Amino acid sequence: MTPYKKHNCPVTKRLAEDMLIRNMAPATIKAYTYHARRFAGFIQKPLDEATVEDVRTFQLYLIQEKKVAYSSFNQAVCALRFLYTHTIRVSWPVTMVPFGKRPKTLPIVLSRHEIDKLLQCTANLKHRTFLMTLYSAGLRFSEATHLRIADLDSDRMMIHVRHDKGAKERLVPLSPRLLTELRVYWKKFRPTDLLFPGNSATKTYADTSIQKAMKRSAEKAGIKKRVYPHVLRHSYLQTQVESAKEREQDHPPAMQLSLPGLAASRARQESYLVDSF
Repeated sequence: MTPYKKHNCPVTKRLAEDMLIRNMAPATIKAYTYHARRFAGFIQKPLDEATVEDVRTFQLYLIQEKKVAYSSFNQAVCALRFLYTHTIRVSWPVTMVPFGKRPKTLPIVLSRHEIDKLLQCTANLKHRTFLMTLYSAGLRFSEATHLRIADLDSDRMMIHVRHDKGAKERLVPLSPRLLTELRVYWKKFRPTDLLFPGNSATKTYADTSIQKAMKRSAEKAGIKKRVYPHVLRHSYLQTQVESAKEREQDHPPAMQLSLPGLAASRARQESYLVDSF
């Protein structure tokens, strides 16, 4: 049973149903219902009696006392906007609830050498193969945990990613090195459906176990940067940008490409890293 189904609050139940009708992801439903319950606990009164001033006070509480990250803050704002737009109709304009400004920070990226060291220091075969899959295919954590045996096409050397962000699907290349490692992994663990099952064959891999494994491996490898699964996706995207620049140097673009056009092409490549996670 998903967490939001364990609560008997009628508003939380209706909020979840409104999101299900719109085919929103289970993780989003879980997050929005959590923030709605948190807001109700903060204002200590029914959610349909909340005012815009209550929302403002709650936002200040999140920033000043809880010191939440901008992503958590904006997720709470999205939850309340959805709640008071679709589930509970209010007299005050929902657009008055502001979002927080996203800081312009660069993602953490590991070099190819650091990636090699990280993998070499990961002794557990399942952990190492999972991390290699994240990096080699540039997958998000949830995408990798939902991979199934049938999603690997060794004839076409492609991986079918079905659990993409926004309920989309895509194909990504399957590298020969990753295929070799996956075959070694499969011979030992023999998964039947999910490629990386959790405690049982039908449960997905837990993020806490892989985060702890990454942290231990990073310490062994002497990596001082903060590492977590999504860093491998950042690193993959950075590798693609660097590879594209190397190809440009080896094979200069045709002369008819103007300097402004070339500069714009490089700018798009460099912004791809920041915009794609």
